[in-house]
Amino acid sequence: MIKKPKVLFISQEIAPYLEDSSISKIGRHLPQGTQERGKEIRTFMPRFGVVNERRNQLHEVIRLSGMNLIIDDSDHPLIIKVASIQAARMQVYFIDNEEYFQRKHTIRDADNKFFKDNDDRTIFFCRGVLETVKKLGWAPDIIHCHGWMSSLIPLFVKTAYREDPIFKNARVVYSVYDDEFTEPFSDNYSKKLMMDGISNADVKDLKNPCFDSITIAAINKADAIIKGAEKLSTKVENHIKKSGKLVLPYQPDEFYVEAYNNFYDEIMEEIPVEA
Repeated sequence: MIKKPKVLFISQEIAPYLEDSSISKIGRHLPQGTQERGKEIRTFMPRFGVVNERRNQLHEVIRLSGMNLIIDDSDHPLIIKVASIQAARMQVYFIDNEEYFQRKHTIRDADNKFFKDNDDRTIFFCRGVLETVKKLGWAPDIIHCHGWMSSLIPLFVKTAYREDPIFKNARVVYSVYDDEFTEPFSDNYSKKLMMDGISNADVKDLKNPCFDSITIAAINKADAIIKGAEKLSTKVENHIKKSGKLVLPYQPDEFYVEAYNNFYDEIMEEIPVEA
């Protein structure tokens, strides 16, 4: 029997849980279209406080919750919740933590100020997804990342998790969007990322962490790149060109599901699994 390819989607935003954006629409329709094309899927997003738990029928997955992640020398409990999008016949897993996500805004506060701990939230979200997928015992062939809050997944998968049997055969795709922010992350962001398997050389692009640098760092560690927006910053655009990676150009709405799935197949054929 032919094994179904497995695609892990890690999205900053998914409709209908968050307002429509290009990322949230892709986060909603791409996994469904991928599943309908015969692939197996798992989908993750942050459990932002604006997601209505009762209306969307979120419930905690006790068997997956209960881990603690250490970030910047502090323990942070990892809570996993799940909900179903019935029309798509798909489940969405939510990464939750009271300190990081129980607030009434996503990325900025009521005064439009960028949350100072968005760097820690990014670390927690990315590590939380990977630890949960490990607990599920579900080894993806493709990991597709959407939105800058997923930007550490390529780094973690290719360094700290590279010997883990769940991730060692995975190819990482990073979609680059025009979801820029102008505020820098904290100066010690690269130090907070350090864990077994990550070297100073691995985080050199993150010494001055801004939107462009975290995007460039993700491009450098990913196996393949998708342009998720028609226009990207000049710096990022130039870096994609120089990267030598497999790149899928921007796709109009009516074509992207088919194009992305063909791209997954191409990646699995052209990019060898690391020994």
